[in-house]
Order: sequence, then structure tokens, then C-alpha cells
Amino acid sequence: MKTLNKYLAATALTATMLFSSCSKFDEINENPFGARSHQVQVEYFINNSIIGAQMDPHIAERIYVLYWMTAGHFSYGGGISVGTHNDGWSTDYFSKSYMAGWLSAINSAIDVADSQLSSGNMKEYTQNLKQVARIWRAYLMSEIADTYGPIPILGFKGENPVYNSVEEVYDFILKELKEAEATIDLGTPIPNDLSKFDPAYGYNLEMWKKYANSLRMRYAMRLSEVNPTRARSEFEDAVSKSYISNFSETFKVEERPGWDPLSGVMTREWNPFMLSATLNTLYQGLGGIRSQDQLSPTYHTYIKPEGYVGVYYPNHFATATNYPTAGYFLDGLPNKIDPRAYKAFVIPGDFSNPEFNSYPSWTNDARTTERNLLNVNGTIFKTIDAAFTWNAPVNGAWGDKGAKNQLAVYEGTVPRLANKFRNNTAERIFFAPWESNFLIAEAAVRGWNVPKSGQQAYEDGIAQSFEYWGVSSFLADYLNSTEYNMAGTSVAWTHMAEPPATHTMSYVDGETGATGTVEIKYPDNHLYQNGQVKNDLLTKVITQKFIAQVPWLPLEAWSDHRRLGLPFFENPAVEINLTNMPHLNPGNVMQADIKNFPQRVKYPSSISNANPAGYQSAVSALGGPDEVLTPLWWAKKN
Repeated sequence: MKTLNKYLAATALTATMLFSSCSKFDEINENPFGARSHQVQVEYFINNSIIGAQMDPHIAERIYVLYWMTAGHFSYGGGISVGTHNDGWSTDYFSKSYMAGWLSAINSAIDVADSQLSSGNMKEYTQNLKQVARIWRAYLMSEIADTYGPIPILGFKGENPVYNSVEEVYDFILKELKEAEATIDLGTPIPNDLSKFDPAYGYNLEMWKKYANSLRMRYAMRLSEVNPTRARSEFEDAVSKSYISNFSETFKVEERPGWDPLSGVMTREWNPFMLSATLNTLYQGLGGIRSQDQLSPTYHTYIKPEGYVGVYYPNHFATATNYPTAGYFLDGLPNKIDPRAYKAFVIPGDFSNPEFNSYPSWTNDARTTERNLLNVNGTIFKTIDAAFTWNAPVNGAWGDKGAKNQLAVYEGTVPRLANKFRNNTAERIFFAPWESNFLIAEAAVRGWNVPKSGQQAYEDGIAQSFEYWGVSSFLADYLNSTEYNMAGTSVAWTHMAEPPATHTMSYVDGETGATGTVEIKYPDNHLYQNGQVKNDLLTKVITQKFIAQVPWLPLEAWSDHRRLGLPFFENPAVEINLTNMPHLNPGNVMQADIKNFPQRVKYPSSISNANPAGYQSAVSALGGPDEVLTPLWWAKKN
């Protein structure tokens, strides 16, 4: 009972705050925390944890947006993508939200269920509630371990916990998911009147079983490079059962306006959510679908000819990077582009588009498309109207070029995330059916036993992503396309011919106005197959998975890149050296290296201050210094 009371005390304040802020759940705003275990309702703790992990705007901006989306290259940004971190953000997430919030609440759910089961003071469905809680806890533990590294598996058992290695965490997660899924009894449903306490599935136990198996597939694949035998065994067992395969089974939580845990994770007006250079590289040319066929005639005059790269401004745009179009400004719309691009990101100046987002509302920045390039003395070299253009800035250190460029990184001049993700009306996706299919496709490429062919799973995943974005009319042509994107990857499963080293494109000299041609290099991704392969099956699968996960699964995209080095991520620009990425310099900027990309978030100082022994166990289990560039156990080491 002492243990139980400790759990209840640790979560009561957090849960009360969550409940009182969520009018959608007003009916549960009674105090569920009693002194006796049989008086405490397990479902309250589960509900508390799921809602809390949706992230209130304070946490979401720091973790989802500024850590995950930036590290995962879902949007433009510096910060962690150039090796820095913020101790305050890390403290808010790790210590306040996870250990004393969401994870504490779900541990309490399991502990209360165990107490009730052992005492006989349980409902007939209490065992099933416990299994749901175990499944959700497994997800939460993966989220924090994939962000930081070693965590205390049994940290909730007492103060000053010892930290477990990531390998041990994954052993625990996979075991929990397998046992919980197998223990759920579909013959003992959870009453309908409790459905309101599960914002994802309404306590549909069949859905929770599918979610557990899908998570096992995800986390089994995480081990593919460090323990392929274990990865295969776990994956094959999970995929042989039911898993998330269609949209009705998606694990998602509905957002709503306000400032509470159900507010949208991407709704803070001061976050610009600009198109990333990585997405721009992957989108352009992929699938061979013409912009002219995607856009109404009013846009056609802005579409550039095929094979045109843009206007070259080497004195104003960073060129010390392996971004394939570094130094160029595309003064119009690309001739061909993945049809999801115009749905996810809105063209600058496209004010009549209902998905145009004008944040921040207190300025006119999003609607200001004219900006200047400056001379060295600060006078105007050229004024450029970026309306109906398509560009993405490279993060990094631009040096003097950045000081002379008022155009490249500005709300009104860069494609930005569609309004439906910014206005609190979306459903945050935690696991979608396309991920199941891309996991199966990767497993098939590895030669594992799966229920469908790699090609079928790959094409099914693309089809589901196209359906989500409302562009299914382009699917057939897209799937058959052998045209390369700017990274040298095509769509068609059977087309594995490697691209040439370069491709000829036309351009305009921004200084003289002269026209010419230039050889644009397909970038070498040295993190994968030593940069010799750009269009094999695994590259195709992860490229499509990355695009499909936008904007909801940045942590997964970051994890795939750390695990495989895929898809191609451009190096940060180093017109001047980056303090927190000392390996990267102008002399090796064309070489991809894990030292050029963040591998994790540093532990908050609150851990080392409050629990020095625990902190030392964490660093020891990490296997390297507590730094942003230290890779996790399952990630690439070179």
C-alpha cells in the first residue's frame, strides 16, 4: 500500500491539472484518487497518460517541433540539427512531463490494477485495462529512450533509480508488448461507458491488440542493424498476427483549440514550419508528375521548364553544403514534383489557397513576399518577389552570406506547412497503416517471412499515403515512374538502375543575367553503402516512408536516419565552422558522416544534480559521453 500511495501522490496533481483543463472530459472531473486501491479507477490513469503525452503547447513546441521535427528534417531549423540543445526544454520533457507525468500515470494504472487483481477487488475487465496500460507504457518508454538513450526501467519503484541500457529497455518493451497483446481477452470487453477514457481507441480491445503488434514490428525493426536475428524473430512473430492495416485502425488523438494537452502540437503561431531542404530534395522530380497537372491554370505561368534549376546567387546563398541545389534560387515552381508536396506545404503568395497559413497573426510577415539581397556595404543588390516560387533553406552557418540575404529564411518567401495542421483541427497520428506496409516492405527486402511481397507492401503504403493527402488520381503514373528525384531515387519498384553521377540543368547567373547549363550532382550518401547506392529497394522504401510520415512522425523519421542513414540528409552549411559540430568543415562538407547529425538529446542537468549515481549509470549505459553526437545502441556508429 505504501507503494500505491506513492504512485497516487506522484500523479494526483498532474492528473488533476489535465482533467480540469479538458472540457471534453468534464464528466471525469471528480477526484479519482482515494486511499484504497479498490476505489481508484485504472482507466483514469490511462486516460491521463494518453492525453498528457499528446503534449501541451509548451512541451510540444520544445520537443515535437524544436527537437524532433528539426532533427528529423521535417521542417527547417537550427538548434539540435547543428548540435545544440536546451537544458530547460529537456528538463520540462524528461523530468516534469515524463517521469512525474505521463509515465508515472501509466505506471500507477498498472500498479493499481495489480493491487486490485491481487486483492480480488477488481472488475471483470481489470486485467484487460492492465494490458492496455502495458502497451501504452511500452510506447512511452520507447519515445523517451529514442530521444535520450538509457532510462530507468524500474525508476518508478523508488527514488534515485539506476538507468538501464537502451538494449535492456528494448528487451523490456518487446517482451511487454508480446505478453500484453497475448493476455488481452476479447471475450471480456471493457464497458462502452468507459470508452470516453480512451481518446485513441475507446477501449476497442481488438484495436489495442493491433496497435501492440504494430509497435512490435516498429521496435523489432529498430534492432535490424545491431541484432538482426532478434529483429527478424520478433518481427515475423508480430506480423503473423493482426496489425494496423487500414485507416480505421490508425492510432490517433483528436486535437482541439486551447492551451492544454489536447491542443495541436504544431499550432504555436511563432513557429514557421518552413519546408526543409531534405524534403525539397526528395520531393522534386519524384514520381514524374507535372506541376501543370496538379495545379489549376492560374499557376501555370509560374511553372519552370523541365531541367531548370534556378538563379545562381553564390554570394548570397550558402554553397558549403552537399545540398544538391545549394546556391540556387528557384524563381518559380518546379516542373515535376511529388503530388503530396503542394498538399503538405503551401506555395508562398498563394493567399487564395484555404490552406495558406498566415501566422503569426500579429504581423504581415507571412504575406510579405518581396525581400532583398544586399551588397557587402548593406545597400540593396536586388529585390526579389518570392511569390509562387519553391525553395527551401539549408540550416547551418551561412556567415556573411546570411547577413546579406533577407530572402532565404523568411515566413513569406518559403513554402510552409498547411493550415490544417496549425489550427487545432487535426488528429495527431501516432501510428498509421502506411507505416505497417513500409515496415513489411523493408522486412521483405531483408528476406524475412512476411504476409505479402515487398512490392505489394511498398505500393500499398504509397497508396495509403496518397489517399491521406487526397492525390490518389496520380497514383498509377507515380508508381510506374522511373524518373529520379534530386537525390537520385525513383519510385518504380522494378527500376533499380543507378542514376548518373550528374545531370545537366539550365540556370541563370544572378550577377550577370546570363543563361547557361550546369552539371548538378546527385549527392553521395556515405552513410549508406558508402555513398555508392542511391536507388536500391531499401532506399526507395525509406524515402517513401519518410515522405508519408510528414508531419506526424518526426521521431520515427529521425530514428530511421540514425539507424540506416536513409533517406539522404544534406549536411548543415558551414560557410563558417559550427561550434557544436567540430568534425564538419568546408573541406569535408561533401562527405556524409554521423558526426554531422544529432544522435540524441542530452540529459537535463536536473538528473545529474538530483541523482549523481543514477546519472553516472545512464552515461555508463549510453557507452559514450552525454552529448548530442553520441549514437544510441541501435544506431549507426560510423
